[in-house]
Amino acid sequence: MKIYNNKSYDEPKRQYEEEVAVLEMEDEVYKIVLYNDDVNTFDFVIECLIDICEHTLEQAEQCTMLVHYKGKCTVKTGALEKLKPMHQALLDKGLSSEIV
Repeated sequence: MKIYNNKSYDEPKRQYEEEVAVLEMEDEVYKIVLYNDDVNTFDFVIECLIDICEHTLEQAEQCTMLVHYKGKCTVKTGALEKLKPMHQALLDKGLSSEIV
């Protein structure tokens, strides 16, 4: 507990600051996981991540390299309502992904 002195010298009073626990409502966090395939080129996957998942060029390149070498990569996180259309667009482009 912190104690603050009031600046009034005529009527000195102390003010107390209390810590209060606040519960915040959080959305469940879902992830789009992109999987490696032997069909799509690096450039195509990078272009899809930029267009669909709103990645920067650097983000898209890094995700593409992780997918290539590790087999999969989480490319987007967020609320399910936001991720569903992105996931479907990736599938429509012929990429392998899932929401977890």
